[in-house]
Amino acid sequence: MEIKREDILHLADLSEFKLSEKEVESLGKDLQDIIKYISQLDKLDTENIEPTYQVFEMENVWRDDEILEQDATREELLALTKEAKDNQIKVPKVL
Repeated sequence: MEIKREDILHLADLSEFKLSEKEVESLGKDLQDIIKYISQLDKLDTENIEPTYQVFEMENVWRDDEILEQDATREELLALTKEAKDNQIKVPKVL
């Protein structure tokens, strides 16, 4: 598989990276080497090998949801916050 300059520029755009021409060339060579290395797996004979979905047995452990009584009241907990509004904790906007 050949890595084209346009592919690298597209990936850089998606990642919001600004690359110099030298970095584009270097990244192209590095990606080509990575693909060449990984493509060695294509040579493996996996004819009689079962796919491995899980390396060890796992099982979900479910428990019943239960509401435990709390010692503190809503008012006591809201009093611990910096700022509360309409019985809710007011926090800075995070985007």
